[in-house]
Amino acid sequence: MSQPIILVSAAKLAKSPSNVRKTSDAEADAQLEASIVAHGVLQNLIGLPVARKKGQYRITAGGRRLDAVHRAIEKGDLPAEYELPVKVLADANDAVEISLSENFFKLAMNPADACRAFQDIIETEKKTPADIAKRFGLTERFVLGRLRLAGLAEPVFEALRDGSITLDIAMAYASTSDAARQASVYEQFGQGYYRANVGEIRRQLASGGYRGSDPKALLVGREDYVAAGGRIDADLFSDDATEMWIDGDILDHLAEEKLAAAAEAIRQREGFAEIRAVPASHISYMDTYGLRQVQGELPPLSPQEEARCEQIQNELEAIEEAAADENGEGYTEDDEARTQALEAEYEAIQSRNPILTEEQKASALAYVVIGRDGCPRIHEQLYVAPVETPDNEEGDAGADEDADHGEEAEGSAKPVMSQRLADEMAMMKTELLAVHVASDPRFALDVGTFIMADAATRHYGSSDLASELRARAPSPRVASFESGTLAAEEWAKLDSALDRSWIDHEDVRDRYDAFCALSDEARAAWLGWAIARTFDAVPAGRTGSAFIDHLGAKLAIDVAAWWRPTAKNYFDRITKPAILTLFETVGSAELRHRYGASKKHDLAASAEKLFAGDILVEAEIKERAISWLPDAMRFEPVDAETDAMIGVDAEAFEEPAEAAGRDEDLEAGDLVEDGAESREDGGMDSLAAAA
Repeated sequence: MSQPIILVSAAKLAKSPSNVRKTSDAEADAQLEASIVAHGVLQNLIGLPVARKKGQYRITAGGRRLDAVHRAIEKGDLPAEYELPVKVLADANDAVEISLSENFFKLAMNPADACRAFQDIIETEKKTPADIAKRFGLTERFVLGRLRLAGLAEPVFEALRDGSITLDIAMAYASTSDAARQASVYEQFGQGYYRANVGEIRRQLASGGYRGSDPKALLVGREDYVAAGGRIDADLFSDDATEMWIDGDILDHLAEEKLAAAAEAIRQREGFAEIRAVPASHISYMDTYGLRQVQGELPPLSPQEEARCEQIQNELEAIEEAAADENGEGYTEDDEARTQALEAEYEAIQSRNPILTEEQKASALAYVVIGRDGCPRIHEQLYVAPVETPDNEEGDAGADEDADHGEEAEGSAKPVMSQRLADEMAMMKTELLAVHVASDPRFALDVGTFIMADAATRHYGSSDLASELRARAPSPRVASFESGTLAAEEWAKLDSALDRSWIDHEDVRDRYDAFCALSDEARAAWLGWAIARTFDAVPAGRTGSAFIDHLGAKLAIDVAAWWRPTAKNYFDRITKPAILTLFETVGSAELRHRYGASKKHDLAASAEKLFAGDILVEAEIKERAISWLPDAMRFEPVDAETDAMIGVDAEAFEEPAEAAGRDEDLEAGDLVEDGAESREDGGMDSLAAAA
């Protein structure tokens, strides 16, 4: 027979000693109390009547609810006559078992379900997180955190729901609101080693972004970053210093622009021959590799300093003589302390900062970096600026003529190119080389064999080959950089077309046998791919760049057919006067003046169209514009006719092309077919001969 449920005043209810729950949690109790105040007691209590005390009961199950009601009555949140539903037991022997059953078989709510429940309340009842927090006795931050989890990428949220990941891991993924980024990192880790590493998950999610305290962020400023479309992802525990600026590409661009402007102002003020802007807080070893340091001259000591140095030396000699006297006791503690103080003072006077002469500064290369406080500063070490040998005397004459143009000559100065832009252009240039090498296995075999042999026969190795042969891809000079160029698309096609049927064998011998069983063409494609991916991205003028240029010339790469300067990859990254100078170079002074009043953003967009041949101009100007390339993207030194930054002369490639045995007119669209013919004509024959 079912036991009756009656309403009993809280004043007539007390906890029974047979209630099995002896411990509790203060925070959970507070949440329960808030819920009861908001919604009442949703589940009945279970109790036994008290002997000889009519209407009073001892509660054997539901003691936490009873305690919460008593506290609420004491605070005045519930009336003193508040009644609770109580199921009355007929047999006292059942009390302990029922109390245990009620507590033991409780299932904690899945965090994922709680997240969506909070979200539903907000959407259906139009409540605020503060309302929910008050109703359930939670902190508003806790509710906001659960709502953040409700917005997790679907694969991550489902993993939380089915228990594949813990709440801590889910919270790590919620450190960014970018659901696509969450899903990407979750898929990347899969069942790997780092799938449960909270720190590594957070680092991967944060890659490509910056903290608000990063020197780049301090340099640009929050207002300019947001105005440029940058997004800020601040979690519940972050402040201005720890919030995440997730659009790293926007911040990089703004930082480079501001640092380049600061660098140009410093160059004009200080009179350095060359200045390079490095959007970082330090200079890497590779940035200064091969450069000679400028050694300044020590300034002479003032008469007062010379006199003081002489006094110090005399006093030191007196102390030494006294210690060496036959009747003396040697150096005392006072003598030791005085000697150390005098030597330190002498060293401080002698340690003077070197001073550069005006001639040294005029021939020096300076680096401008970002200080930890976000302010541009000159790196403490200066270097001897590389000297560019003029190709002809006309170039100098042209420079003198430009100097008479007043304001226009100011814009004719060579633009300050940031280190990142130089590195990005080196990567795009090497990417283009890699596509051509990968498409010509015969060439790849020749150059690969040479690189390996040359490196092996040199006692200390060879640093001017710009290759990491062993088929390891070198570390990118710019992290997470994607060029989006035609060469990148072609490389993706080459990569996806490779026969990977041999890769999945676990035993290396099986993989080797399966690879050998591939067709000659398939193995030749792997050879070209393996060698092509090893080339380092070397900026123009650095060690190894001459070899990269030589290879590109022998392959007769038509750079202009594969790569064009755009606002994103070039014009947005240089100054407005430099862009106008290019307009005058390929066109005329009239073309420069026509766009002189344009804003920087509009000017860069117009430059992109002009140099792509999409602007209606005279045929001669259009021809020069669509063939123009920055020096950093060329595989051939600038000759006399192209010294003014005009495009690459096609005839310059005719002899190398013939020497390499390739067609004179290599079109971008014919690249893959040409490579295939090379493979069929004997790419693997050369491999067999080498073996």
